[in-house]
Amino acid sequence: MAVKKVRWPKLDPDSGVEDATLLILEWLGEQGVDALIRVDAERIQAGQPAWTFVASGGQLADAVRTDGVSAAECMGRALFTLREAGLSVPF
Repeated sequence: MAVKKVRWPKLDPDSGVEDATLLILEWLGEQGVDALIRVDAERIQAGQPAWTFVASGGQLADAVRTDGVSAAECMGRALFTLREAGLSVPF
């Protein structure tokens, strides 16, 4: 049985994804996808990645979840994961 390798996307900290996050969330909603991004204070205090993005429904066959140490990292990973799931996010 082959094991699927998980590849982390190469993130560009200057991509501006933080500035576009609300537009991305709005676009996902227009596509029938429920999505949110949140920060967890307990995980910050524990030194864990505190930002989480979750999306489900619409064209997504399965729910998507990504975590990151910053909002930009979390959303960069989210865009990568959404594209791998077949959703062409216009960003």
